[in-house]
Amino acid sequence: MLSRECAAALRLCRFVELSPGEARGFDPDMSGRDRLFVVRRGERVDAWLNACPHYALADAVPLAWRRNGYMSADGRHIVCAGHGALFEPDNGQCIQGPCVGEQLQRVPLTLTETGELWVSNENFSGV
Repeated sequence: MLSRECAAALRLCRFVELSPGEARGFDPDMSGRDRLFVVRRGERVDAWLNACPHYALADAVPLAWRRNGYMSADGRHIVCAGHGALFEPDNGQCIQGPCVGEQLQRVPLTLTETGELWVSNENFSGV
């Protein structure tokens, strides 16, 4: 992000701080809970709201069973601790559980030339 855009954006971390296969939660707007999480797969990183689509977004039931515990034991899928639903980490599609066919809500990321990940604070209004 350019400096004039930074006022409307929130810095998460540097890309290199995420290990391949790692999922990490963030509280970018200081709400007191991880509102989003990112998943790094190789040189790709995706961000998702930390809320299972099986529940109303207003309820915002977190996915992780512990801090940064978003991935299945084999590291292949995002898992909802509430009911065990499995999601594809690349597209957020639910492939198993009560919300099959639904998707996690993607959070657009910006990767700067200096390798920093930023997210627009507009993604958190009303959530």
